[in-house]
Amino acid sequence: MAGCGCKKGLNEDQKKILAAMAKCSEPCSCKDIAGAVGLESKSVSCKLTALKKKGYISSPVRCKYEITDEGRSAK
Repeated sequence: MAGCGCKKGLNEDQKKILAAMAKCSEPCSCKDIAGAVGLESKSVSCKLTALKKKGYISSPVRCKYEITDEGRSAK
C-alpha cells in the first residue's frame, strides 16, 4: 500500500508515532495516537499496520497498541 511506510527504515511519521507510544503507560488506541501526533486516524492506522509487521509495536488487546523493545530502540 503506497504511503504506509512498508519499506525498510522508518519515515518521520512512523518515528513520531513510536515516540508518542513510548510515552504511553498502557496500550493506546489509534485515535489516541493520532491525536498525540497530529495525524488523521486513517493514516495512523495504516502506519501502525506497517510498524506491527516490522515488530516495532504489538497489539495485546483488540484495537489497542503498545511499543515493543525493538520499537523503543528503533526510534
